Amino acid sequence: MKKILVIEDELSVRENLVELLEAEGFQVFSTDNGILALLWAEDNLPDLIICDVMMPEIDGYEVLEGLRQIPMRASIPFIFLTAMADKADIRYGMELGADDYLTKPFTREELLRAITSRLSKYEIALQEYEAQHQWTETRQ
Repeated sequence: MKKILVIEDELSVRENLVELLEAEGFQVFSTDNGILALLWAEDNLPDLIICDVMMPEIDGYEVLEGLRQIPMRASIPFIFLTAMADKADIRYGMELGADDYLTKPFTREELLRAITSRLSKYEIALQEYEAQHQWTETRQ
């Protein structure tokens, strides 16, 4: 079962996301702020992260930057969900390393396609890494 971390300060949005993702068979962990998310990610390894941009304390951009500094967390697929639809905001999020940027309101289908696509890409990268690692070990 794939694990998804949802970081969203708006309670109703967070609850809807959790319900939707659990109904799709994902194991979901959620928090309402970026600081708690970073603390959680130090000890846990989600398969994908969904994060709002505008949040109190630290914003989603800072969460992404923080995660990219934690070993074994830098390559986790990261999707922004936000009301910030300005082209410059989207570009900034992508330049920081976000894998996708969905603007609110979004449809269930849009979200699930983004998740499926990112998880598939991540799985292929992991398999390639493992294959390369095994190949290197057999040559030694």
